[in-house]
Amino acid sequence: MLAEIITIGDEILIGQIVDTNSAWMATQLNHIGVRVKQISSVSDDSEHILQALAEAAGRAKIVFITGGLGPTKDDITKKTLATYFNVGLVENQEALENVERIFAKYNRPLLEVNRLQAQVPANCDIILNKNGTAPGMWFNHNGIIYISMPGVPFEMKYMMEEQVIPKIKATLKLPVIIHKTILTVGEGESFLAEHIADIENDLPPYIKLAYLPKLGQVRLRLSGFGEDEALLLPQVEQFAARIIERIGNVFVVAEDIELEKAIMNKMEAADLTVSVAESCTGGYLSHLFTQHPGSSKVFLGGGVVYANTLKEHILGVKPQTIKSFGAVSEQCVKEMVQGAIKNFKSDFAIAITGIAGPDGGTPDKPVGTVWIAVAGSEKMLIKKYTFGNKRQQNIERSAVMALSMLNTLLTDIAN
Repeated sequence: MLAEIITIGDEILIGQIVDTNSAWMATQLNHIGVRVKQISSVSDDSEHILQALAEAAGRAKIVFITGGLGPTKDDITKKTLATYFNVGLVENQEALENVERIFAKYNRPLLEVNRLQAQVPANCDIILNKNGTAPGMWFNHNGIIYISMPGVPFEMKYMMEEQVIPKIKATLKLPVIIHKTILTVGEGESFLAEHIADIENDLPPYIKLAYLPKLGQVRLRLSGFGEDEALLLPQVEQFAARIIERIGNVFVVAEDIELEKAIMNKMEAADLTVSVAESCTGGYLSHLFTQHPGSSKVFLGGGVVYANTLKEHILGVKPQTIKSFGAVSEQCVKEMVQGAIKNFKSDFAIAITGIAGPDGGTPDKPVGTVWIAVAGSEKMLIKKYTFGNKRQQNIERSAVMALSMLNTLLTDIAN
């Protein structure tokens, strides 16, 4: 079952707001077997909207429209839909009562412009908006279902979850879509593709493999399409198991979650902790950990030791080490990670020191040179990386590679 999403609003096209609605909707639809064929953003222009609706009807069986349902003159979606279906607007009693209830709740006068929110195209079924005044609308026209909802995210999400998705499931016979995501780190997609080429060649036509790269990581997503979940699921799991066995230590987890969260889950299950000693990443790795609820069960904290004096005073790096080899060196990062383990009392520690750029490089240590050390009580990994000259990318790559090394260490210990 194919769907298309059309978002309406000049504010999206000029970058004033980011369209998060479409990504959320696509995820929810995929769960119920509806595949999004295309996502389009159009301006607040009736001709543009009419053209987008007509084109979408040629590609999809369900067309979702968000935005342009407010009470002001620039909100033209409702009138444009009436034009598209060649019907007039009528006042819907249920929608009017909802508007009156909301204004009474906040003790505000009901203006005529607000009352007009209850007017809808004559051929629609309304989708009651329990969180706003603009009703959603459901149309069934020439075998195509059109669903128009407000662009306000929390209004749209409640509408989708409580009314739209249940109605779609009750109305349509939907296929089964099963996704299995394998998170990897430390190898590029071309290496992975070559390494598992024979497994990919064995896939039946109803199971697809996608490579989703992201700065040092690749998500391998197996997608199975069929009618019988009981038959399809074991096949997807079987191919996932073959891939996981083949890729070895670059495997992190068979879930579609963030890398640092996957590693923290592993550590929490084993009752292990980690601390950090960050120089060139400036706390970015700590941020990755602490953005997740419950991170304190694993992440103890650490130090942003940007200055050499802090490397010495907080971590115990020897002044002679920095004088002889420099702060960006194997010798320095080794003492940093040892100091973190000793002073922060964690089971594992990560130390990062490097030249993020855009300046500060030398012929023997160019911008993008980064040393990373990861250590536990029994084993230590130290690696030198040479990234590019983009500061933010160097910071992000350093954090990802540090997490990759920690994942390797945890895997080695587990085995």
